[in-house]
Amino acid sequence: MSRIILHMDLDTFFVSVERLQDSRLNGMPVLVGGTGNRGVVSAASYEARAFNVHSGMSMKMARIYCPEAIIIKGNASVYSDHSRTVTEIIKQRVPILEKASVDEFYADLTGMDKHFGCYQYAQELRATIRKETGLPISFGMSNSKTVSKVATNEAKPDNRIKVEEGNEKSFLAPLSVKKIPMVGDKTFQTLCNLGIKRVRNVQELPLEMMSSVLGKNGHSLWQKSNGIDTSPVIEYHERKSISNERTFGKDTIDIAMLKTTIEAMAEQLSFQLRSGRKIAGCISIKVRYSDFNTYSKQARIAYSSADHIMIPKALELFESLYNRRLLVRLIGVKFSEIISGGYQINIFENSIKTANLYAEMDKIRQRYGSRSVMRASTFGAKSIGGVMNPFNGEPPILLAHRSA
Repeated sequence: MSRIILHMDLDTFFVSVERLQDSRLNGMPVLVGGTGNRGVVSAASYEARAFNVHSGMSMKMARIYCPEAIIIKGNASVYSDHSRTVTEIIKQRVPILEKASVDEFYADLTGMDKHFGCYQYAQELRATIRKETGLPISFGMSNSKTVSKVATNEAKPDNRIKVEEGNEKSFLAPLSVKKIPMVGDKTFQTLCNLGIKRVRNVQELPLEMMSSVLGKNGHSLWQKSNGIDTSPVIEYHERKSISNERTFGKDTIDIAMLKTTIEAMAEQLSFQLRSGRKIAGCISIKVRYSDFNTYSKQARIAYSSADHIMIPKALELFESLYNRRLLVRLIGVKFSEIISGGYQINIFENSIKTANLYAEMDKIRQRYGSRSVMRASTFGAKSIGGVMNPFNGEPPILLAHRSA
């Protein structure tokens, strides 16, 4: 049985949400992101893109390219709420859903042609989303995730494309090789230096040659360029989570130590999210008292993996849950509603400098251990999740709160 893979993407998601709230933005060049010169463009409307403005560009440069742009700081919580609404609509109507990011979805519709016309069904799903949310959304359909994603990008804005089985190579051939999802700026430049600019150039080369130039990535690029991609749609589970707990050797009422431990666990879990290029939409705190009664509290947040967002929220939940009259036996932190995330810090309020700081901190942690760089306030947490600080004999680098 041939696979039928649907890819859906909310068009200029952040901008579209802002336009729902203020119709005066329709048809105007709009930028969402950090409003200062050191801020980053998170999303650009198609009107702004006509001036060569794109996401990831510094806001200072964007202003030069498009001085008439309307700049909005953005509200990550509002965007997260809209993302969840769209997720619920799709999840109720497809057999297998993968939420690839806050605005991107895959669905496996294989076998549904026995009862529905899958393309017609996808069009009706798209119409439902547009009607119930007011958000524009595009989709691509084919027999693989790669081709469907490329088709979606070609269909934008607010449209759809179906690539019939057997036409995958001919559909991809005339496109820039940069349209293949795995090709970044560095790989694209390497390919251009070899005279490879179109997907058809890759299709015409022997697999062995691509592998010799780019190794495993070359093998994967050749397959995807030829429409070969058997990767499955990974079912989205809203409760997917990571967590950390600590049982104390002696029940305690030391509030400073409890807070330090919460901070350290949240810091470590945030690092784990960023390492896997994930973001979380929910934080939970658990407290078990000396009488073994256990209580928990959770809160949904704007999708994030930034320490300076996750840690304060974890502490806020702990303080609202903690009963100071009782000794504590165990505390725990859990991050859930985990999805893939392209923006790993809240770029609506932080600069490129902050993003670079997180990147450098994580590089040190990946090389020397997850606790080799930490906030000064978490240094007292000597053992998190039963694992001692892996300093290899070297003292950790300490950061003040305001550093990140």
